[in-house]
Amino acid sequence: MAIAGMNHFTVLTSDLERCKRFYTGILGLTEGYRPPLTFPGAWLYCGSQAVLHVIAGRPLPAEAQGVIDHMAFSAEDLQAVVNTLKSNGIQYELRRQKGPETWQLFCYDPDGARVELDFDRSEPQPV
Repeated sequence: MAIAGMNHFTVLTSDLERCKRFYTGILGLTEGYRPPLTFPGAWLYCGSQAVLHVIAGRPLPAEAQGVIDHMAFSAEDLQAVVNTLKSNGIQYELRRQKGPETWQLFCYDPDGARVELDFDRSEPQPV
């Protein structure tokens, strides 16, 4: 099994400050470290875990299917996962996150939900 735990959810917002006020002021999350990404947003924490990533500066979908942009899971064995995706004809995008250098693999489930699998930076680049 590739999934080893839950990582975070990401939501899109048209108003970053209003969104942060809701999640921090009303729900009690705290704003914390966020890598130097190229778009506005915030990472909100529960204790020491970033559980909600907020992205601003992107247009909201004209026909939203829900409020969640994607789901992310901590995962292991990047090469095995890539092999499985390839053998099943599932397209994916793999990148390294700036800062922590975590491997991020993005794909879509059969119904179009975006899924992110995060792998430790020590895992070798798959072939």
